[in-house]
Amino acid sequence: MALIKSENIEQTRHPLLADAVARVRSWLADGSDTSLARRMAGAAFLIRVASAILAYGSQVLFARWMGSSEFGIYVYVWTWVLLVGGIVDIGLASSAQRFIPEYTERRQFDFLRGFLVGARWLAFGVATAIGAAGVLGVLLLEPWLDHPVVVPLLLACAALPIYGLTHMQEGIARSYNWVNLSNLPPYVIRQIVLIALMGGAYLLGLTTDAVSATIMGVASYWIICAGQFLVLNRRLSRGIKHGPKAYDFKYWLAISLPIFLIETFYLLLMYSDVLILKQYAPPHEVAVYYAAAKTLALVAFVYYAVAQTAAHKFTELHVNGDRERLAHYIAHIVRLTFWPSFAATVLVLAFGVPLLWLFGRDFVDGYHLMFILAVGLLARAAVGPVERLLIMLDQHYVCALIYAAAFAINVVLCVLLIPHLGTAGAAASMSTALVVESILLYVVTKRRLGYHVFVFGRPRTPRADR
Repeated sequence: MALIKSENIEQTRHPLLADAVARVRSWLADGSDTSLARRMAGAAFLIRVASAILAYGSQVLFARWMGSSEFGIYVYVWTWVLLVGGIVDIGLASSAQRFIPEYTERRQFDFLRGFLVGARWLAFGVATAIGAAGVLGVLLLEPWLDHPVVVPLLLACAALPIYGLTHMQEGIARSYNWVNLSNLPPYVIRQIVLIALMGGAYLLGLTTDAVSATIMGVASYWIICAGQFLVLNRRLSRGIKHGPKAYDFKYWLAISLPIFLIETFYLLLMYSDVLILKQYAPPHEVAVYYAAAKTLALVAFVYYAVAQTAAHKFTELHVNGDRERLAHYIAHIVRLTFWPSFAATVLVLAFGVPLLWLFGRDFVDGYHLMFILAVGLLARAAVGPVERLLIMLDQHYVCALIYAAAFAINVVLCVLLIPHLGTAGAAASMSTALVVESILLYVVTKRRLGYHVFVFGRPRTPRADR
């Protein structure tokens, strides 16, 4: 009785605090689609923000420890890792957000157990083969490559097998709303391990060049993937009963390979500007452009955070045939993507100069590039992660064509503009490609599925005959 009386007195003294606590508890207990989406996206976003801060800090430290030339080589090599590593799972990581909800809703637990095991081994095996092919490719192309990039490129191939497995584990964890397990190991813990390894080498007076940075980058991935593997298996064993496994590799690949095409064109679009710029500009300018682009990473992280939490929900609502609920969920996801992205853009641009200065005084020259790149990022945010909707609703091929078109536009414009405008030409090419991509995604989604996906407008429930 005394305790209850004490709590009542505290609530009387601090009514605003008590009201705030009650609101938070109510929000956390709300199981609606929109509330769950906000919580999951918020958690994913906070993790990606932490990752951005750590990645930004590591890039600043690496630039200072290595010098702009070695840092430029490292950026070039790791861009290839990000580009190839993003697709070595051949679409299985993304398709996990379709298969897991589908098998769960239809109570096909034999196939669910088979997918959770077989898809990981398949992703790891394919990624290992791609890594081996990468080594062979670098050796064959060595006479035409710049000598300083050869060894880092060879070393980077060792990251690809574990990259595929890590992506697969991320996809599985996202399908169960395990945001922390999905995002913390690859985006936060890995950055901490990498900074610790590189910082230790610097303090010990060891060589801190592109080769050593690549070795430590590869090592950090193998370390975090092993930990994620153990934790994921423990969680899955708690929620899924042991039983027979069924494998449908043909069906999995039939869905995953079109997604692989989409992700391939998407990654080519996202990294082609840096790779083409490297052919026309010295490492210093590549480093400046890379720093400007990474400074805007906070804006892109809003998009990725929402996309990660939304895809499996698209599948669940579609399988249940609830078109009206899906239409309102899509509208909420688009708003949840655009307005935080807009706020993040204003904030990052306002502090762009001091953020770039952290890399070094010369990096401030890239401030104007941030304004150009921001246009494309906001255009993409205005339609939300609509490509995930197209993928989950069997519109793989048209989505792949859109990304292929955007990639082609980016490449053509880069080749035309970079020789005359330098880094500004690369930024303008990227933004133009993203604007065209966003327009095409909006038009295709509206015409093929009947859903309205632009941030300004009301939810639209498509006709049943679509």
